[in-house]
Parts: sequence; C-alpha cells; structure tokens
Amino acid sequence: MSESNLVYSTEVGRIKPEKIKAERPKGDGVVRIQRQVSGRKGNGVNVITGLDLSDDELKKLAAELKKRCGCGGSVKDGTIEIQGDKRELLKSLLEQKGFTVKLAGG
Repeated sequence: MSESNLVYSTEVGRIKPEKIKAERPKGDGVVRIQRQVSGRKGNGVNVITGLDLSDDELKKLAAELKKRCGCGGSVKDGTIEIQGDKRELLKSLLEQKGFTVKLAGG
C-alpha cells in the first residue's frame, strides 16, 4: 500500500490536502457596478468588482456602503454585493472616495 492513498493516520488523524488560496486577478483600475438578478429568485443585487483592496479594507468599505444605502449586502470572493437597485447612489459614493466607476450591464 503506497503513502499517496493515505486517508487516515493514527498519529495525526484525518489527512486532507491543503487548499491553495487563489489570488484575485488585478483589475484595470476601473470599478464596475453590475446589477444581477439571475439565480437570486428575482431579488436583485448590485455587484461591485474591480476594487484592488485587501479583504479587511473591502469589508470596511462594504459596511460603509451598506450603511449609507440603508440595505444589506456581503463580501464574496473579492467583490461586494449590495442588495436592491442603488447603482446611481453607489456610483456617487465610490466617486467621492476617488474611484473611477462605470455602470456595467443593463
């Protein structure tokens, strides 16, 4: 029996392969705000992509945007999701912070 098929060891317990954290692709310096409805049971969200920030900075920015918009949201895989259709408000808030913003999609 070879070592590569090892699933459990009495010395260290269950052996799982380590997950490699994928790096986020670098953007072109333009923040894009897109409205998505598909796969969300008809409830639309605004997805903000292209922010070249660390995870902590993204969470702080998302919290501030949610507070200013008065709605919920989350941070997933380097993007910010804000509930509802508040693209114009999000665009003005991000432009005040010095980002170059484009409205993407319909």
